[in-house]
Amino acid sequence: MSRALARGMGTFFKECVHSESGWPKCPHPYKIRYRNSAGRQVEESGFPTQKRAIDRLTEIYNAKNSRRVGQSKLERIQKYGDMRFEAYVAEWKEGQRHLSPASVRHLESLLQHHLLPALASRRMDSFDHKVVEGFIRSMERNSVGLATQSNAFDKLKMVLLDAHRLGLYEDSPLEGVKPPQYDPSRAVIPSLDELREIRSAGDDVFRLVADMMSGCGLRNGEALAVNVKNIVADDVYRVREQVNQTTGDYAPLKHRKKGQYRDVPLPARVKATVDGFVEKYGVVDGYLLRNPKDLSGAFSLHVLQNRWRRIKADGKVQIPEGMTLYGFRHFFASNCLSHGIPITDVAEWMGHKSIEVTFKTYRHLMPGSIGSAAKILDMGLAT
Repeated sequence: MSRALARGMGTFFKECVHSESGWPKCPHPYKIRYRNSAGRQVEESGFPTQKRAIDRLTEIYNAKNSRRVGQSKLERIQKYGDMRFEAYVAEWKEGQRHLSPASVRHLESLLQHHLLPALASRRMDSFDHKVVEGFIRSMERNSVGLATQSNAFDKLKMVLLDAHRLGLYEDSPLEGVKPPQYDPSRAVIPSLDELREIRSAGDDVFRLVADMMSGCGLRNGEALAVNVKNIVADDVYRVREQVNQTTGDYAPLKHRKKGQYRDVPLPARVKATVDGFVEKYGVVDGYLLRNPKDLSGAFSLHVLQNRWRRIKADGKVQIPEGMTLYGFRHFFASNCLSHGIPITDVAEWMGHKSIEVTFKTYRHLMPGSIGSAAKILDMGLAT
């Protein structure tokens, strides 16, 4: 006599004269019978209790199921891992039967204009958070609207979650990725022609500050503390201090302790502006700018802001909408990055606390994606 468990688990029994009701007290050992992964019937014996026999059958059953699941996952990975994104999306779309005609058209548009141009040939098993971040940055560089960025990211997210459920990734390629939320328009940057017109619309003080910010990357408070003693070479300016906006006094640099400094490039045109200002107005303790009412004090940021507002109010020159005084410093970053200067150098010169600050603010100005680079490199390899 034997007792079967759940379908596929096998049976346990005793080979003795005792009835099943007497098995718990019977001294004979339990036996189990089951089919192995090859389908052959197997028996095992020597189990002292019914519980030990059932535990063994359960262990064998779970192991067989685990192998089936593992084999199924391996087959899916082999099938879809090497598949290109374009082919995978085509298959995935077939399952989106719940979408309305309008939603289908919207999906097709996002695929045609954003997803496929950037990702069509990428293998599905190569996606990770860096690839997804790179896709978001490529949309930022191409000035894609924030709403469209979000929609395109949502569709990519749906596709990758589907692949993750199939077992293509141990960790989700979306883990740690922040949805599109950065609007590059907040860093309003004047063109070179606009910069020239704006600086010419101000007085000598305004032009000096504009040149220190746009040519050396100084913050406005740092530009107000410009000092001839900080010109440590014809082409190097050492930024040592700033005018604190709250106190109006000289203070250590942002993110730095007293006495710390950073060296920045000093373009010849900016040095000419400094030299011309010194020749015309002289200096006090090396400082070019001082409080007009009290030469022992620093030049007020409030006064500089008033001069900027007057230039904007006059309307004599074209100023990009939304531009602030900080636009001069943004121009410095743009000028550096667009001419191939490494972002690590730019971050150091601008005095950012970390390169991540520079990257988040100016990443849309950096050279194109890997795909764009591949096209550029191919041009150099063409015969």
